[in-house]
Amino acid sequence: MAPLPDAPAGVTPEDETTTLEPKPSSASRTTLSHIVSPQDANLYGTGHGGVVMKLVDDAAAAVAGRHSGGPAVTAAVDELTFLVPARVGDLLHAHAQVNWTGRTSMEIGVRVLAERWNESTPAHHVASAYLTFVAIDPEGRPRPVPPVRPETAEDHRRFREAEIRRTHRLARRRAIQLSRADHEAAEAAG
Repeated sequence: MAPLPDAPAGVTPEDETTTLEPKPSSASRTTLSHIVSPQDANLYGTGHGGVVMKLVDDAAAAVAGRHSGGPAVTAAVDELTFLVPARVGDLLHAHAQVNWTGRTSMEIGVRVLAERWNESTPAHHVASAYLTFVAIDPEGRPRPVPPVRPETAEDHRRFREAEIRRTHRLARRRAIQLSRADHEAAEAAG
């Protein structure tokens, strides 16, 4: 069997097809929150990027599990952009939702906002990320996921943009594989 387009090497699709009912994008939206403590600070005294990354992955995992109705694993982080630093004392809120679904994979979008714990000031957009998750069965094999049904104009935009990211990801993977094959052939030829 061929590897899944959105899964790590060695992960293969199941033989049967699925007729799962679509789920609206709102069905699995999730927000996780975390207060940035002094233990979360980096050498510059701001929130460590790894703390934000863990919050992003945890929120995305919750959404993927809800949407797929069971375990799902992180297959790729397409993009994680830090826009402004989080500060010690900030309340971080990771808002996550399913943007797109394949047969066994899902793109989860996560937007992280920060607000001061003791002030009534507007939240700051700290980071955005796009992660690919693959739903797995008890043996760790990919399993089908329900299609996502975008509900709002924003959901439809997210769906279209996720398809663009997927197309670019697959083209990049193919180009790298061809480059490696060319390199191996050149080395073998001496």
